[in-house]
Amino acid sequence: MQTATHLDREHCVRAVQSKDARFDGWFFTAVLTTRIYCRPSCPVVPPKPENMTFYPSAAACQQAGFRACKRCRPDTSPGSPEWNQRADLVARAMRLIADGVVDREGVPGLADRLGYSTRQVERQLLAELGAGPLALARAQRAQTARLLIETTPLPMTEIAFAAGFASVRTFNDTVREVFALSPSELRARAPKAGAGTPGGISLRLPFRAPLNPSNLFGHLAATAVPGVEEWIPHSPDGVGGAPTGAYRRTLRLPYGHGIASLAPRPDHIACRLTLSDLRDLPVAISRCRRMLDLDADPVAVDDRLRTDPLLAPLVDKAPGRRVPRTVDEAEFAVRAVLGQQVSTAAARTHAARLVTAHGKPLDDPEGGLTHLFPSPEALADVDPETLAMPRTRRTTFTTLVRALADGSLHLGAESDWAETRARLLTLPGFGPWTVDVIAMRALGDPDAFLPTDLGIRRAAQELGLPSTPAALTARAEAWRPWRAYAVQYLWATDGHPINFLPV
Repeated sequence: MQTATHLDREHCVRAVQSKDARFDGWFFTAVLTTRIYCRPSCPVVPPKPENMTFYPSAAACQQAGFRACKRCRPDTSPGSPEWNQRADLVARAMRLIADGVVDREGVPGLADRLGYSTRQVERQLLAELGAGPLALARAQRAQTARLLIETTPLPMTEIAFAAGFASVRTFNDTVREVFALSPSELRARAPKAGAGTPGGISLRLPFRAPLNPSNLFGHLAATAVPGVEEWIPHSPDGVGGAPTGAYRRTLRLPYGHGIASLAPRPDHIACRLTLSDLRDLPVAISRCRRMLDLDADPVAVDDRLRTDPLLAPLVDKAPGRRVPRTVDEAEFAVRAVLGQQVSTAAARTHAARLVTAHGKPLDDPEGGLTHLFPSPEALADVDPETLAMPRTRRTTFTTLVRALADGSLHLGAESDWAETRARLLTLPGFGPWTVDVIAMRALGDPDAFLPTDLGIRRAAQELGLPSTPAALTARAEAWRPWRAYAVQYLWATDGHPINFLPV
C-alpha cells in the first residue's frame, strides 16, 4: 500500500471492490453520490469507481463534507500502521493527538512537544493527512462521544465534556455532522447500556488479522508486576492456543487513574476500562492499543520476514505476532533497569517491592490490583541503600529516575527514536541491549533489534542462523524495518518470551 500522502487510486479501488479489511484505517472511501465515507471493507455493494474518492484520514473526509457510514462505522477502524512504524514529525504528531495532547494543551502545546512551530506542524499534517491538528482532534472527540453514547447511560451533558467538547452545543453539532444522527438517535439505535461498575466502560478494540495472542498476552502475563498487573485465567473463549483469560493493569492518566482489563477474542480484544475521570477515555484506549500493538500491519511484517528461509517456518507456524509494548514509557525504562542481568522472576520481585513501598494505592473491586507503578518523582526520593541490587546498578537506577523526574530525559509518544537512543547511551549502566529493549517496547521502534540477547542467540543457533552479534546483525539487515517482530519469533523458539535480561 502507498503511504497516506500518495494514495494509489487503482490500488484503493481494488481494495474496496474486494472488501479487503487489511486496508481499514489505511485510507477511507468517500462516495460522491451519497456523501458518505466508509472503510474499505464496508459490507454494502461497492459504488462505481467514478463515484469514489479517497482520503487518508476520517478528519479529511469530515472536512470535505462527508458523513460516517452507519453500516461499517469507519470511526472504529484500526489506526493506520503508518504512525507506529515511523519517527518523523507527522507520525509523532499523530501519536500525540491520539494521546489527547491537542485537547489538553492545544496546538501550541503539540508543537512545543515536537520542537517545531505551529505553522510547520499544521502544514505537514495538512499535506499528508488532508486535515490539521484541530480537525484530527475533533474527529477523535466525535469517536469518543459515540462510544460513550452507545456504551454508557451517562447524561449527554457529561458525555460532551468527557469527550473533550467545550460546549454541549458543539457536541450536538459535531455528532449530527459526522454521523447524520443526533446524540439521542445514536443512543436509541445502540443496545441498551447497563449501569455496571461506576466508571466502567466495555468496548471492542479492533485489529488487523492475523493476531497471535499467545506471544502477546503470554509475554505480558509472564512479566506482570504484582499489584500493578495480573493475569486472570478464567475466560472460556480465548483465541487459538493463547492462555485464556484477561490481562489487567492499572493506568496513570492525565486526569486521574484507571484499570484496564484486556482479553483476546477471535476478531477483537475485549476491553473493559474503569476510570476515575471519563475525560481519560480516549487516552486510555490509545495506550491500550499501543501496548498491544493493535495498529500493526501483520501481513506486511510477516511477508518481509518470510523472505528469510530460516525464519519462514516460524512465521508460517504462528503468524501475526505482535510486539508487546507498554502504557507508560518511563515505567518500562525503570523496569528494564531492574531486570538487568537477572531472571524474569527476580525482576518482578524487585519491581513489586518498589510498588509496595512507593506506588500510589488504589481500590480494585473487580480484582487484585493494588497500586499505580511509582512515578519517576516518587522514585527519585528512594534511598539507594534500600535497593537490593549491586552498587553499580543502583547508580544506573538513581541516574535514570532523576533524569526522568527533572525532565532532562523524556520518554513519550513524541520521542525521536534516534535522539532518545543517543541520550540513553550517555547514562551510566546503559548498554546496547537496555537501550534497544526500551526502544522496542517503550518507544515503539519496529526495527529495534537485540543481537546480544541470550534467548535470541540460542534461537539463532538452533535455527542455523549466525549466532554472534555482528553476524546476526548483518543477517538481520534483510528483515528491516521489522526486526523487532523477528525478535518475537526468535524468542518463541526458546520456549519463553523472556529468558535473561542483560545490560
